[in-house]
Amino acid sequence: MTELVGFSETVRVFMDLLVNRSMRGWKRFARDTGLSMPQFSIIMQLHYRGPASISDIGDRFETTSAAASQLADKLVQAGYLERTEDPKDRRTRLLTLSPKGKDLIEQGMKQRYNWVDELALHLSPEEMHKISEALELMANAAQQLDPSR
Repeated sequence: MTELVGFSETVRVFMDLLVNRSMRGWKRFARDTGLSMPQFSIIMQLHYRGPASISDIGDRFETTSAAASQLADKLVQAGYLERTEDPKDRRTRLLTLSPKGKDLIEQGMKQRYNWVDELALHLSPEEMHKISEALELMANAAQQLDPSR
């Protein structure tokens, strides 16, 4: 039981640091690009989940379709999103990432993960190897908890 408590505490501390650092990086990146966090969140949703209608966006963010539409319109005007016809229902328009939106995500990912390279500078090759092995074990175990991924 003591091992489980120690493991849990260590993982929780690292998760808090990881999430905090990651979110700070995304917020800084969004701010530097001139996007609001809700706008940036829509772009991220489309990146991770694929094309979506305005009503899908509204549902995901628990907001009205009108509010989601206003955010999306600004992103379309800025060139980050495109509207396409839904192949299943020609009356419905889907939002997709434009090439400019995909480039934005790629830049953000690079910036988001820069801190991992900084972290590596504070570790020996042996420590990095141990951590890599441990994280691989954790990733495999976590995937068993969520087999849909």
